[in-house]
Amino acid sequence: MSDRTVASVIELTNLTKVYGGRRVVDDLTLTVHPGRITGFLGPNGAGKSTTMRMILGLAAPTAGRATVLGRPYRDLPEPMRHVGALLDARASHPGRSARDHLRFLARTNGIDRRRVDEVLELTGLTSVADRRTGGYSLGMGQRLGIATALLGDPEVLVLDEPVNGLDTDGIRWLRRLLRDLADDGRTILLSSHLMGEMEQTADHLVVIGGGRLLADMDMRTFLASHSRGRTVVRSPHLDRLEPALRSLGGRVDPDPARPDTVLVEGVSPQAIGETAARLGVALHELSPRTESLEDVYTRLTAATVEYHSATVGHGAKVPPDAKVPPGAKVPYDTKESS
Repeated sequence: MSDRTVASVIELTNLTKVYGGRRVVDDLTLTVHPGRITGFLGPNGAGKSTTMRMILGLAAPTAGRATVLGRPYRDLPEPMRHVGALLDARASHPGRSARDHLRFLARTNGIDRRRVDEVLELTGLTSVADRRTGGYSLGMGQRLGIATALLGDPEVLVLDEPVNGLDTDGIRWLRRLLRDLADDGRTILLSSHLMGEMEQTADHLVVIGGGRLLADMDMRTFLASHSRGRTVVRSPHLDRLEPALRSLGGRVDPDPARPDTVLVEGVSPQAIGETAARLGVALHELSPRTESLEDVYTRLTAATVEYHSATVGHGAKVPPDAKVPPGAKVPYDTKESS
C-alpha cells in the first residue's frame, strides 16, 4: 500500500447544516479512512447529498467543520489533484466533446494533458471522445463523470451514485476499479441506493437518517450486529409445529413467497429440529437465513424515512421493531389513490 494512507482522510466534526429551521445534517462526527471503500447510506432526505456538498466546499456548514487531508476543501491547492468528485454526471457542456471537456479541466487545474487520454481509455470512452456530450447516453455520461473525478489522479474520491446508468459490465468494471484504488491507499466515499451493489463493493458503512449518524462500522460487523437470526422452516404440518415453537419463545412469521413455509426467530435450528422430531412432524426444509444489507438497512432506517409509498388503500407503517434514533422525526403514514 502506498504512503497515501498517512494523510488521505475525510473528517467531519460536529457537522451541522440548517435549512429553513430544519436540521438537514445534525451534529455529524465521523472519519472516512484511507485504504478502503466506505459506503455512505441513508434514505432520501437523510442529509447525504448535503454532507457531500459540505465536504466539497459547495455548501457552508451552519456549525462544525468538514476537512479533507487535514484542511477545508477550499484551502486545498489544486484541489482536483487531491479530491475527485462525482455529484452530477451531466456537469459538462452538451456542445463540447468529452476530450475538450477534460482538456479544459486539465489546463485550468495544472494537470498534464496526457492524463486526458489516460482517463478516456480507463473509462472506455476513447472511441466516442470527440462526440458532443449532449448526445451521450446516461451510461456514457456517467463514465465521463467518473473520468472527470479521476483526472487529477486524486488521493480522495467522493462519488454520489456512480453506477447510475451503467450496464452490468460497467458496474463490474467500476467495482474492480474502486477496489484497485482502495488497495492503493486512496480514500473512497461512495453513496448509492443500490443495496446489492453496495454489499458487494463497500468494506465499511456509514448510515445516516434524519441527518444523524445511525451506524459507522465495517460491513461484516454491521450485518452481524443488526441482522435477525432467522430460520426457514418448511413442513406440511405447520399447524402442529407453530404453536410449539411459540411456546419456546419463538417469533413465527409466514414466508409470503412460499406456501407451507415460515420464518422463525428466537429459536435455534437445533431446537426446531428437536421439537419437530418430538412431535413426529416431517421437515422439508430447515435452514438459517442470512439477511441482506437491504433487509438490515431498511429496518434500521425505517423510522427516519421521510416519504413512504404504500399499496393502494393501505397506509405505510413504520415496522413495530424499528429503532428510532434520538431526535429523529417519525414519518407520517401516506396513502396513494389511483
